Amino acid sequence: MHGGKFNAADGTARTVCLLRLSALGDVTHMLPIVHALREQAPDTRITWVIGRGEARLLGTLPGVEFIVYDKREGLAGWNALRQALAGRRFDALLLMQMSLRASLLSTAIKARMRIGFDVARSREGHRLFCNRRIAAGGHHVIDVFGRFLQPLGLRLTDIRWQLPITEAAREWAQTRLPGPQATLMISPCSSHALRNWLPQRYAEVADHAATQHGMRIALIGGRSNAEREMGDAILAAMRQPAIDLIGKDSIEQLPALLQRASLLLSPDSGPVHIANALSTPVLGLYACTDAERSGPYRSRRYCVNHYAQAAQRFFNRDPGTLRWGQRLEKPGVMALIQTAEVIERLDLWAGNQAVPGSR
Repeated sequence: MHGGKFNAADGTARTVCLLRLSALGDVTHMLPIVHALREQAPDTRITWVIGRGEARLLGTLPGVEFIVYDKREGLAGWNALRQALAGRRFDALLLMQMSLRASLLSTAIKARMRIGFDVARSREGHRLFCNRRIAAGGHHVIDVFGRFLQPLGLRLTDIRWQLPITEAAREWAQTRLPGPQATLMISPCSSHALRNWLPQRYAEVADHAATQHGMRIALIGGRSNAEREMGDAILAAMRQPAIDLIGKDSIEQLPALLQRASLLLSPDSGPVHIANALSTPVLGLYACTDAERSGPYRSRRYCVNHYAQAAQRFFNRDPGTLRWGQRLEKPGVMALIQTAEVIERLDLWAGNQAVPGSR
């Protein structure tokens, strides 16, 4: 570092620390940043402070030192992070999370340059923990994250994810979904219940995929009671058979399962972004959040996005006046998404399968 600017051509040691703790989907947005660092500044040593579950998802990513912070451990976890970083000083910290917890945690990371979000996006006192800010602009999370590279003299020009999957996970997924049959995978639940769509409508889309496109239907999800209840409601409403994989995979196995899908149907959730990172097309369902900001980067044309309509109908707001990342979580918001328009996107995807390069 010279005069606060990263010099990729000099002979000094370069160390960069990334702070992005959660969630599963959000950390996949970091992968293009990591790959850009590795390729454009190959001598840079990359350390990533990350959450426990997220480390299980990305832990085999080469060329990165992971330091795990478990928020469930409270003060003990805080102290463990301080001990792990004691005596270390980085050339740059990329503080890529705006929660107060993340900002306070960042005080354990000593760095000459502390890069944070621009003033317009900054909240929860985030700006107080930074001495450099990214340039304003960009809307999708990945495009905004790419701006964190600019103070280092780098650019996000080639967006690649390369999410690691173990061979054991691939073999497990192959046994659950054998053969080459086209598969519509449905991950019906978000971590925020108000983002979930209606089970009857999921069932109608699934039946259409099965009868009109000959697709195999598979349901996936976690082990919570809410996810089990949603899955049961979808299965009860369907007329066609489906493979029930809810609660049967681990974090490590989830990417391999999503890679077996031909198309994923889901609201804004971790599986959406993991699927995107694996080049699996996604039919995303958006109203509480904005698909243009946080939708699957490669598949936004297949998303149904009623964020602007939700802002006007439920909050009486012009969507242009909302802050970046504002959620519109109210009962009934997701009911704005109609079955017919989701089927229309599914048919669009199916029609594109015969066109080379249109996936």
